[in-house]
Amino acid sequence: MAASLGDSHCVVCDNGTGFVKVGYASENFPRSIFPSMVGRPILRAEEAISEDVTLKEVMCGDEAAAVRMSLDCSYPVENGIVKDWDDMELLWNYTFYEKLGIDPKDYKIMLTEPPMNPLANRKKLVTAMFELYGFGHCNVSIQAMLTLYAQGLLTGCVVDTGDGVTHVVPVFDGFVPQNLIRRLDVAGRHVTRYLIKLLLLRGYAFNRTADFETVRQIKEKFCYVAHDVNIERRLAQETTVLETTHTLPDGRVIKLGRERFEAPECLFDPSLIDVESKGMGHLVFDMIQSADIDTRAEYYKHIVLSGGSSMYPGLPSRLERDITQRYLAEVLNGNEDRLKKFKLRIEDPPRRKHLVFLGGSVLADIMRERSEFWMSKREFEEDGIDRCLAKCR
Repeated sequence: MAASLGDSHCVVCDNGTGFVKVGYASENFPRSIFPSMVGRPILRAEEAISEDVTLKEVMCGDEAAAVRMSLDCSYPVENGIVKDWDDMELLWNYTFYEKLGIDPKDYKIMLTEPPMNPLANRKKLVTAMFELYGFGHCNVSIQAMLTLYAQGLLTGCVVDTGDGVTHVVPVFDGFVPQNLIRRLDVAGRHVTRYLIKLLLLRGYAFNRTADFETVRQIKEKFCYVAHDVNIERRLAQETTVLETTHTLPDGRVIKLGRERFEAPECLFDPSLIDVESKGMGHLVFDMIQSADIDTRAEYYKHIVLSGGSSMYPGLPSRLERDITQRYLAEVLNGNEDRLKKFKLRIEDPPRRKHLVFLGGSVLADIMRERSEFWMSKREFEEDGIDRCLAKCR
């Protein structure tokens, strides 16, 4: 069977809610990273925005981001789930034909998805790869597992927070106990929306679809997570130490202050944006405490952060503080002497923004010639999608 795996080149594609990361197996870094956005001109197509850029009927990724002020922008992926399959196809065309410049028939592809995603989403994903693009082999892997592989671990607790969804996933000896996975539909995109709302209260309007990208860039440049939110609020109220200014693409200058830490606070207190859920720190604690008692110590020792929304300055220490406080109050009954024995380690690798891609690259390279790992186009045509997907579970 292994002999039929002739298409030894392997594409790794991490279709995030905010960004697509795509490249080849065994490479340490994605070949291309671009926004998961599709834009259509608001102006007439004949009107060029500048001398060197002509607006096309549909623009994707980097192209769309560069001239976003003249486009009506949409995002085909929401909360890690593909909502608009037509736009997603345009994005894949851009990925495979323009960015990589490949003929998919000669390649295998590894895709990623968050845990607890609907099965229907995975079915359409795999069907598209085989029927639309004709890839020879395909695999869909859970993002959290790939994060651990990239860290060289088999056991740990992954906190993966991207643009559309945050999830806390335990992995023990390479096995994911499904009943313990926690999912929080608050991530980078929700922080950006909340920042738009906070800036609106300051008197700055960001109403156009293109402004979303502008505010995202402001968020990445200025936002941080408060170690103690009450202290930061007092600091913002009584001093001007947090005040900063930013010049927008159209030349306007805006002022930012407490918004810098208030926006990411919704990750730790989702009620701020009307989401009924516990915050990130509490989810991690609850997940580990509901795990088997023999495994808890291992999880606490290997909490691995991954995804773009884990890049805020101050996030690892805030997570550590929230978990330690709950542990002290609920497990140790407030006994601070016993806290010295509590081993908690939060791993925040510097490349955590692309950790899922890196893990996918490593795994696809190791499994390149292992037929049991890949769904083949032939199996898909002969046995149907359901039999095929049984391989990936």
